[in-house]
Amino acid sequence: MEFHPQPRSGAAKPWAFPAPERSQLPNGLTLLTSHRPGQQVVAVEVNLVAPLEAEPEGLDGVATIMSRALSEGTDKHTAEEFAAELERCGATLDAHADHPGVRVSLEVPASRLPRALGLLADALRAPAFPDGEVERLVGNRLDEIPHELANPARRAAMALSKELFPATSRMSRPRQGTEETVARIDAAAVRAFYDTHIRPATGTAVIVGDFTGVDLDAALADTLGAWTGSTAEPQKPSPVVADDTGRVVIVDRPGAVQTQLLIGRIGADRHDRVWPAQVLGTYCLGGTLTSRLDRVLREEKGYTYGVRAFGQVLRSSAPSSPEGATGAAMLAISGSVDTASTGPALQDLWTVLRTLAAEGLTDAERDVAVQNLVGVAPLKYETSAAVAGTLADQVEQQLPDDYQAQLYVRLAETGTVEATAAVVNAFPVDRLVTVLVGDAAQIAEPVKALGIGEVAVVSG
Repeated sequence: MEFHPQPRSGAAKPWAFPAPERSQLPNGLTLLTSHRPGQQVVAVEVNLVAPLEAEPEGLDGVATIMSRALSEGTDKHTAEEFAAELERCGATLDAHADHPGVRVSLEVPASRLPRALGLLADALRAPAFPDGEVERLVGNRLDEIPHELANPARRAAMALSKELFPATSRMSRPRQGTEETVARIDAAAVRAFYDTHIRPATGTAVIVGDFTGVDLDAALADTLGAWTGSTAEPQKPSPVVADDTGRVVIVDRPGAVQTQLLIGRIGADRHDRVWPAQVLGTYCLGGTLTSRLDRVLREEKGYTYGVRAFGQVLRSSAPSSPEGATGAAMLAISGSVDTASTGPALQDLWTVLRTLAAEGLTDAERDVAVQNLVGVAPLKYETSAAVAGTLADQVEQQLPDDYQAQLYVRLAETGTVEATAAVVNAFPVDRLVTVLVGDAAQIAEPVKALGIGEVAVVSG
């Protein structure tokens, strides 16, 4: 039998995160475009500076309802007609609201980009906000809330936000509102929020894909370029204030067979020079199945299917901006264990953190983390949507256009000692707020015995 020689891999091609071209339309809308040959599905991300902090008092959730209502009819189409037009384009249009603002996302085949941009522009320029559609969206949101409260992971996230931030801070309350606040929202409130905050002069559109054969300048001029609005400056964000005094909150779920863990605090965001080392160290701690937390809690002890450590930017602004540095990131560890293992699992988790502080990371851990974070980047950004999403995040967080490319360079240059210092500072054992969603009758006493902070029990 004759065997063919085994194929050999070719030389690795140099790769860097795509650099966008920046421009501005006459109406003030900022544009970031990236021509990606071969990407026949174009992704568009529009950032609108309408932060949750700007929601009127007592109307938490109005930004969410407004974002969902953008595609529920315009001055040209009813809600049904608008949906049909999107379908004819083969396009999808989504929108959501978060602490930094509202994000509108469009994906469409490149050949139908001009037509889809027209629909997007109509949704931004002249949404109808019909009473009936807003009432339906409010009803849908009210139906979602009980399901979110029943979900242990979502409930833990709500409890952690409430603990970390003062009651006066919008960050302390559910992002999409509560039953009480959502029930107050009507079409007039949605229209008022739109009129106050949605304008091209403070917005940014990111467009990524293959523009071959598309006159993008003409398409933009006829669509997003025709959008007009106020040139008023957006509301300045207030500083993020948080209390990460070490303590434990148990959200009581009598009879629960598992305990949901969420352990967190507020730390540096992406403008801080420590961010690359923090990313690397956090990945070594709990970024994948082979990280320290999983090796101990999952592989050695069998407490859990997985525990993850991560950093999530909540809101960010450049130190050089008029409002100054007002950003913060949530640094957290999350997972679930069976009820009986709650105390032992927490004890071992704290042991992992203390051992990390005493002995540091190993060079092998650092090398694997760099390989996983930097080496897979070309695969991670194969689609237009992935590139557009990251560029839009950079805009939202007031980062330079080459930030992601430079981040990979800095990750590769970060040493083991630097990564260790960053992750130890990110997760100090005496400055962590621990939220447990589970059966308080069974887990409260074992947790108190650990001495990781005062234990309070709240209803589930």
